[in-house]
Amino acid sequence: MRKGWLTLFVSFCLLPLLAQQRDIRVREYLSPKRIVWMQDSAQIQHAQYLLGEGNGQADLSNSRICLMRSTDEAHPALLLDFGKEIQGGLQFVTGMPASHEPVRVRIRFGESASEAMCEIDGKNGATNDHAMRDFYHQLPWLGVSEVGNSGFRFIRIDLPDDSVELQLKEIRAISVYQDIPYRGSFKSNDERLNRIWQTGAYTVHLNMQEYLLEGIKRDRLVWIGDLHPEVMTVNTVFGYNPIVPKSLDLSRDITPLPNWMNGISSYSIWWLLIQQDWYRYQGNREYLEAQRPYLTGLLRLLISKVDAEGYEHLDGTRFLDWPSNANPEAIDVGLHALMVRAMIAGQELCSLLGEPELAVTCKQTEIRLREAAPKVVQPFLDLDKAPTEPGMKQAAALLAWAGLMEPQTADKEYLSVGGGHGFSTFYGYYMLRSLALAGNYQSALDIIRSYWGGMLDMGATTFWEDFDLDWLPNAAPIDDLVPKGKKDIHGDFGAYCYKGFRHSLCHGWASGPTSWLSEYVLGVQVVEPGMKVVRIAPHLGDLDWVEGTFPTPHGVIKLFHEKQSDGSIRSNIEAPDGITILRDGAE
Repeated sequence: MRKGWLTLFVSFCLLPLLAQQRDIRVREYLSPKRIVWMQDSAQIQHAQYLLGEGNGQADLSNSRICLMRSTDEAHPALLLDFGKEIQGGLQFVTGMPASHEPVRVRIRFGESASEAMCEIDGKNGATNDHAMRDFYHQLPWLGVSEVGNSGFRFIRIDLPDDSVELQLKEIRAISVYQDIPYRGSFKSNDERLNRIWQTGAYTVHLNMQEYLLEGIKRDRLVWIGDLHPEVMTVNTVFGYNPIVPKSLDLSRDITPLPNWMNGISSYSIWWLLIQQDWYRYQGNREYLEAQRPYLTGLLRLLISKVDAEGYEHLDGTRFLDWPSNANPEAIDVGLHALMVRAMIAGQELCSLLGEPELAVTCKQTEIRLREAAPKVVQPFLDLDKAPTEPGMKQAAALLAWAGLMEPQTADKEYLSVGGGHGFSTFYGYYMLRSLALAGNYQSALDIIRSYWGGMLDMGATTFWEDFDLDWLPNAAPIDDLVPKGKKDIHGDFGAYCYKGFRHSLCHGWASGPTSWLSEYVLGVQVVEPGMKVVRIAPHLGDLDWVEGTFPTPHGVIKLFHEKQSDGSIRSNIEAPDGITILRDGAE
């Protein structure tokens, strides 16, 4: 009888708990690609052995060992480059020096070479916030030790104590990620655009950890507004992934109404807009139904913030993105536009959920917001600011998206002025979408090449929390030490919460070009929820050809488009059963 109760306990109590705690991620071990720098190199022997492929196992042969010896005056150090941004930690495999005492090392992670070389001095932005990137650790005699959980590409290892010997068989990066296929793809005759698409996909992939994070070094949190571009990239590259509803539900469950998600009113709006897009792409009616109580409650809360004349009075933190934060008129305009988009989403979702009265109220609220819009927008239009100044393109993009400004006007007077100057990594996605609404696909392609491509030119393997084309003159890339007379693209720039080395160089909100290129150049656009009906409308701009795939709940769509001599586009489209393909409005 006792054995029976034990079996029941394990089956119904313990096993479900273990299943809930099982890590869905995998670990991959990567050897360094190069040694960037050494300190007291005479005290380091056979450092090149660290570049060889390891096996993670200490052994008694004690061969192929990198030897580091310190004195009271010399303290050797190494700076290693793993070749690309990684989420995870480090594995050390040690040898057997004469002393069996543990050896203390100082470890510094860096997303740039200069970050791995810096001190936390309270001035340069370097911190241990969210993830430890600068700390001491003891390594065993003839053993294996693993440490760290951060975003990095470079590591610096110092031997800080006097008169010690460290034998290193291996130092390997532990890359932790979801082992999932890239079901979506994009390839064209422009290799720069191909790299940008892939880099955006990889940026989001690294942020798909236990939850969908904003960044893998700093702000390892579920910031729900930032997730909208990330979720669009997930839809484009991976298709359905449970981390999206898991992250949406986390934000919902820790934010009882009438509170705002992350304390920011616009972020609760973004939660609503993500629900709308997630249903359009994935068509999971059961999941949408589970959101009914919170979703309808949130809509009623938003509606309560609109007065009889149609002016919004959103409280909490009033925020669009960081670069626009010093432009209150742009924030007012942007929030008004987002409220219009929220009411449009409310009508669609409430109709699906069988909430006709609330759908009507959303429509009435949308009408009031549109009637008040001219008086809200005019102070923004009257600003004596250049279109490239912070906040101007953000506001114009949202106005065009909400139908409160003609897209062609937003394009001509704001979005295309100065090209990528005035763009931001987060709201750049909505600027690109509004350029598409204006039909100016060529300008969007040019800006993608210059703005997101500018990060690649600086050595980026993932896209950054923020970027400004004005940072580029006389700046050194992130993949080497900064020469004398050059600016440090990482340490010398940034603002608000991301000054200097606090700046994250892997931020999922910067992945906008990936989904944009698939939607507007490859041309895959959702018509009916669950992608049951899809419109294919490619816009190649100056490209000769483009090919790729797009994931759907029914399988993968395969596409090839080629520009003909007369400017027309010849297409080959293969779609799985269950999908109706429309071209130019016709089946």
